[in-house]
Amino acid sequence: MDLYFSPMACSMATRIAAYEAGAQINFLRVDTRASPKRVEDGTAFLSLNPMGQVPVLRADDGELIFENPVILQYVADRFPAAGLIPAEGAERRRVQKWLSFIGSELHTGVFIALLDPKAPEGAKAFARAAAAPRLAVLDAHLTGREFLQGRFSVADAYLFVMLTWARHVALDLTPYPALAAYRDRLQARPSVARALGEEFTLFKAAA
Repeated sequence: MDLYFSPMACSMATRIAAYEAGAQINFLRVDTRASPKRVEDGTAFLSLNPMGQVPVLRADDGELIFENPVILQYVADRFPAAGLIPAEGAERRRVQKWLSFIGSELHTGVFIALLDPKAPEGAKAFARAAAAPRLAVLDAHLTGREFLQGRFSVADAYLFVMLTWARHVALDLTPYPALAAYRDRLQARPSVARALGEEFTLFKAAA
């Protein structure tokens, strides 16, 4: 499998999942600042994903898989022994619920505007206001829990990336102590610490 990624982007969640599963994945860096965007091997990235967004996963059979929640579930299902998503039933749907929540309510609903240097200040202010009730939901859910749902899952990997972005845009988690403690616990997890260290080093080198 090949993962097309950009350092500190949401593709880091798949790197975390791969390390959790002990999966062999080739990481191919995409220069999202180039025009047009290019993969490190010279491939035009738009020829792989017309939206120009990471992650993209090339499966062993050559299939190109798009969209972060879909890729995360694919990796989890490909390596079931890691237990990154339940195989079926209500427990699986609960993990899928959190993947959807993170993708729509946080990734798109909050961080797209906060991370986009071209977004107007009004959009950024709206996103910051929108963050509060969403973070409160997570904080309430994580009170007394170690992970989002039972054991560590791909939803936790995805949420951790969002919480690293919160630091980057100075989104204060102090009002959400359970969420802040959760972030700190995950950051100490070996797979997370490894992925974060590698990607932050790449990100800083390109800055």
